[in-house]
Amino acid sequence: MNKKRILIVDDEIDIVETIQFMLESQGFECLAAYDGEDALLKARTENPDLILLDIMLPKMDGYKVCRLLKFDEKYKDIPIIMLTAKAQDVDKLMGKETGADEYVCKPFVMDELVKMIRERLKMTNDTRY
Repeated sequence: MNKKRILIVDDEIDIVETIQFMLESQGFECLAAYDGEDALLKARTENPDLILLDIMLPKMDGYKVCRLLKFDEKYKDIPIIMLTAKAQDVDKLMGKETGADEYVCKPFVMDELVKMIRERLKMTNDTRY
């Protein structure tokens, strides 16, 4: 069985590396992007199974990345979990309106994030097959 590919998008290298280490130890393949433009490019060229997406990014914010992917027929089914420090209700609403499947505030519990990822990937698999 092929490893599920997760695109981790955050401008903080430490966060990307921490999440990547944990997910790879759980059997996932990880890709990384550190700004919005690179995230969009990698999402379109690498076609990940799931995207962990920060909001506050250089070049293009996570809301715009999410909106561009979710309103594109080719990429709309990729689950997107927004993983951000923006915790106000208005931010969560904006995440929902741009198409995010989940919204997780930093700091987060790694085990809960991994559980959420597994649940989202299972839901995606059920709808594809």
